[in-house]
Amino acid sequence: MKIYKSIQHIVKSPLVNMGPIKLRQPLPTEGIENLDPFLLLHHYGPYAISEFSNPFDLGPHPHRGFEPITLLFKGEQLHRDSLGNEMVVKAGGVQWTTAGRGIIHAEAPTKEFVKKGGDLEGIQLWLNLPAKNKMMTPNYQHLEENQIPKLISEDKKVQLNIIAGNQALKTGLIKTQTEVNVFTATADENGKLEIEIPQNHQSLIYLLEGEILVNNSDILKKGENQMITFYQDGTKIQFEAKKQSTILILSGEPIKEKVTQYGPYVMNTQKEILEAMRDFQQGKMGYLY
Repeated sequence: MKIYKSIQHIVKSPLVNMGPIKLRQPLPTEGIENLDPFLLLHHYGPYAISEFSNPFDLGPHPHRGFEPITLLFKGEQLHRDSLGNEMVVKAGGVQWTTAGRGIIHAEAPTKEFVKKGGDLEGIQLWLNLPAKNKMMTPNYQHLEENQIPKLISEDKKVQLNIIAGNQALKTGLIKTQTEVNVFTATADENGKLEIEIPQNHQSLIYLLEGEILVNNSDILKKGENQMITFYQDGTKIQFEAKKQSTILILSGEPIKEKVTQYGPYVMNTQKEILEAMRDFQQGKMGYLY
């Protein structure tokens, strides 16, 4: 039986324009529409935020039918939503929004952070919901860095942060609607770690910073190839850092349903998209000013 998952795609993380900002978008990318259940992966920053430059101020906007997730690596952001949540997410923290039948939220660096200045960097991830959960009650989960279970490698050079899912008898605190693993890792030079991933999961490894060797065969390097996706074979992924590195590891059980997407809505049919647009206009997703 094969141990390591076979590599399917090795791709770059091209810069794309999103309004006033440029960010990296490895998913979707040429030849990869999505990696069911993961629909979109944006790597934003690091941006130098100051009173003179604050491009990452996302005003109120709606979502329905999926889970927009923010993993913050540098800086701090204020999250506000139509459920009444108002939370500051700091470096190492996570905000996990289950849009369900509809939520309006806004994200921006905090006023204090803008005033003092500093780098802002994060991952925005869109995780699909199955049809049976698309109209569920919306929900918001927040984790601070010190609440996230951590796994230290045998060589003491890698720290794996378990946000959702399971690894080595440790379980992430985020409650998920489908079976997913969401891990981040920091690795010192020569640090090595082997990660267990269920065979049926779609999976990827994304490099934010540094350089790593994956499954003893392929190199990811910032500014060159930054993401590897894997086939649904084998049960392990291994990486070894060639220099200090920051890494994202995702895996999930595929939902295997038709995806119909329009802007901030992810449903199964065009009719449901039109209903989402109407419900937003009629105020059925709540209000946020």
